[in-house]
Amino acid sequence: MGAQMAETINKGTILIKDGIFLPDALRFESEPCATGWRLVKNLDGYGLGQKISEAGWTFFWLAGEIGATVFGFDGQKTVRRAVKRILGNLKSGKFNSLEITRVASKRFLGLPYASVSAHSRHIQENEVLLRAKDHQEWDRAKLKAV
Repeated sequence: MGAQMAETINKGTILIKDGIFLPDALRFESEPCATGWRLVKNLDGYGLGQKISEAGWTFFWLAGEIGATVFGFDGQKTVRRAVKRILGNLKSGKFNSLEITRVASKRFLGLPYASVSAHSRHIQENEVLLRAKDHQEWDRAKLKAV
């Protein structure tokens, strides 16, 4: 199974895709989280958003909450399994980060479970949200204009 996450996952935790391009001004500590994803250490969504803004980049918030509920006895391990389920269910082509918006540990008929909600986020240089396909079409249009 993948690397264990040392950092606690709670509201505000940010996950970023492995290997996304970021400028030097946007270097921060992270650790492996799930296949293809890293957990940002020591910065929540607000703190990372400020850092991204200071670097002149944009941190988009995409509509639509994503959630998962997982039964289990070990609180944080159960939360991590819920996060991995969310990551596994994503249509990941449209964004490069994820913000955990809610973490709740509860019981149902005496069985402990974790319920986790998240929102897709996207870090990019310009202020207009473009998907990779849009970038290619935009580049072709610019070339035609020249």
